[in-house]
Amino acid sequence: MPSACDSLIDDIEDMVSSSDPTPLERQSARKNIIPRSRKKNELLSHEELQADSLIPGTQKIWMKTWGCSHNNSDGEYMAGQLAASGYMMTDDPSDADLWVLNSCTVKNPAEDHFRNSIKKAQDQQKKVVLAGCVPQAQPRMDYLKGLSIIGVQQIDRVVEVVDEAVKGHSVRLLGQKKGGGRRLGGARLDLPKIRKNPLIEIISINTGCLNACTYCKTKHARGDLASYPIEELVERASQSFREGVCEIWLTSEDTGAYGRDIGTDLPTLLWRLVEEIPEGAMLRLGMTNPPYILEHLEEMAKILNHPRVYAFLHVPVQSASDSVLMDMKREYCIDDFKKVVDFLKERVPGVTIATDLICGFPGETEKDFQETVDLVTLYRFPSLFINQFYPRPGTPAARMEQVAAHVKKQRTKELSQLFHSYNPYDHKVGERQHVLVTEESFDAQYYVSHNKFYEQVLVPKRAEFKGKMIEVDIYEAGKHFLKGRPVEDSKPFTASIAKPLQKGEVSGLMQEPTVNGIQDPASSLLLIGSYSLDREALKKLVIALTLAAAILAFVIEKLY
Repeated sequence: MPSACDSLIDDIEDMVSSSDPTPLERQSARKNIIPRSRKKNELLSHEELQADSLIPGTQKIWMKTWGCSHNNSDGEYMAGQLAASGYMMTDDPSDADLWVLNSCTVKNPAEDHFRNSIKKAQDQQKKVVLAGCVPQAQPRMDYLKGLSIIGVQQIDRVVEVVDEAVKGHSVRLLGQKKGGGRRLGGARLDLPKIRKNPLIEIISINTGCLNACTYCKTKHARGDLASYPIEELVERASQSFREGVCEIWLTSEDTGAYGRDIGTDLPTLLWRLVEEIPEGAMLRLGMTNPPYILEHLEEMAKILNHPRVYAFLHVPVQSASDSVLMDMKREYCIDDFKKVVDFLKERVPGVTIATDLICGFPGETEKDFQETVDLVTLYRFPSLFINQFYPRPGTPAARMEQVAAHVKKQRTKELSQLFHSYNPYDHKVGERQHVLVTEESFDAQYYVSHNKFYEQVLVPKRAEFKGKMIEVDIYEAGKHFLKGRPVEDSKPFTASIAKPLQKGEVSGLMQEPTVNGIQDPASSLLLIGSYSLDREALKKLVIALTLAAAILAFVIEKLY
């Protein structure tokens, strides 16, 4: 929505008056917040009181996230902070006062959806805060003018940006986080979050990458490699298990490059994390580019064979033509990719290798494309992401001579037909497997679980299976799934070491200090998640709450 101010404010501190309660002060007044989405007719009677709509923290927020696991993790963190600060998160966009749109810049269609959502919000008179890779990489785009933006490294300040957007101000925070003379991975990992699935924790182990691929727009947003310290990642995993999580996903723009900027590496991190995984819980590795996994193949094979790690690795190849890979600046040749796949297939029996392919990259000849077809025919990848090339603005590939649109479409279609011509799971029928149940299928007819190789196994929808490791007999195989029948007399095993949070409940909020089970008013610190308030902050909190009470009393007096 266009700003209510004529000028754009770059420094948000200039917008906050000394009498305003800070997000931290609002948060500390709430010790156990469980935001839930409700339809209008389900609102409780005491919620029907309509306060001044310009008082930040009283509004309903709808969030939409596009893109990768990293983006989804950022969205979960933003939702958690907003809910912990008092905003109500809703699943109904029409019922929301403000939309937070968390964008992806990988492909044109994703940005088109983002742009259309902005227009839809404006048409419905909704306030908007924009996040994710599109505004970070292209903040001066015409359709972003006058709108508030939260940068990918500034998500820990989303409450401040939303507060100002609610007031009608336009604020942009796009800076990089630095510490100790180096670029940091981003916002802290111990922030409150609302997990989309309470059983799955997504942990970003680093942001940015070491590559300079000619087609990639994400690099413009996420920048160079910046890794989180191992200790912080281990603590985040431990906290997740204490909150009932039974599956952890590691994510980043390139997990294989982890640690190169801080003097460590991916296997070192993984061995530390494996020590934290309780029996029955599982760890899933994220995407790694071939160059950065080659030197770790021996250790990676050992890790993927670990019973608490999925034997699954996403290694994008993009093309099987060395000339195309050179134009892409992928920094490996097709033989490097084959070495990774062949080594892991030999040392990790049954391993699942997922990969990505781009059809119609500039300069791709029919011979180049045929080499890619031959690669798929050779390996028959069970998980294959086929993408038609889209030139992204500002990238070197956008300035190259383009392949004709109809040729790109035909090659994409041909590769898709090849992928759908084989069934990778037929030989699994009749096997007995242990699977971890974590979610519901899209059609709500089954629960979705995964076996050791992260193959999707549909099981009967029984409440006692959710979040459990169960034993099943595979009786049917489809293109993208298996179906499993629970083994009689086999008891579900509880992977979680604690009861999972309720859907919509905020992760990371802890109770106040107590003495003999009673809150201690003399305590010098009030702990809320990873935040703390000293006595001076408590004084400010009291002033803020007094002000809020006065405003509420005024509103009630006017109403009655």
